[in-house]
Amino acid sequence: MKILLTAFDPFGGEPVNPALEAVRLVPARIGNIEVLKLEVPTVFGKSIDTAIAAIEEEQPDAVLCTGQAGGRYGLTPERVAINVDDARIKDNEGNQPIDRPIRADGAPAYFATLPIKAMVRNIRAAGIPASVSNTAGTFVCNHLMYGVLYTLAKHYPHIRGGFMHVPFVPSQVAHRAEPAPCLGIRDIGTGIEAAIRAIAENERDIETAEGKIH
Repeated sequence: MKILLTAFDPFGGEPVNPALEAVRLVPARIGNIEVLKLEVPTVFGKSIDTAIAAIEEEQPDAVLCTGQAGGRYGLTPERVAINVDDARIKDNEGNQPIDRPIRADGAPAYFATLPIKAMVRNIRAAGIPASVSNTAGTFVCNHLMYGVLYTLAKHYPHIRGGFMHVPFVPSQVAHRAEPAPCLGIRDIGTGIEAAIRAIAENERDIETAEGKIH
């Protein structure tokens, strides 16, 4: 099995992106799984183009994109991406789209086709906090997730895809006001590896309660 694993470069004034640092720790081979790693620019448009070029070249069985979500306590596989860019801050090239569709001919939303609940179960079994997230935001993370799922739905329906956010690392919260949740980079890497194993082991997701009241 071949999995394309992506992560963004640092953005928003942060010196590191914990997703990128953790992805670098993930082995290139996990059992019979080949892991292809890709750094993606935190830039509207270019992020999708970079990922799609790799999908077209490598033809992976699954795509797992990762990104930073400061303020979250654990790793959070995303359930859905919505067709809107609404940037609170500028991306790494100064773009700040407001209330714009990502794809004019796209669906209002696309759901992840990865086994997100099985991923959460595996990550927790590895001793790392995790939960299903129902919003990927409206910045470049959601933009990339939507663009990947749009492309897979239209051109590569046999390839599964999705996105997972990770928390800050300790160095990013050392001077932040409490509460300031974080995880070590090695723990995040362990969680990503557990998620990859779940993708390989579960063609369909498990049925377990992971919903939220709000």
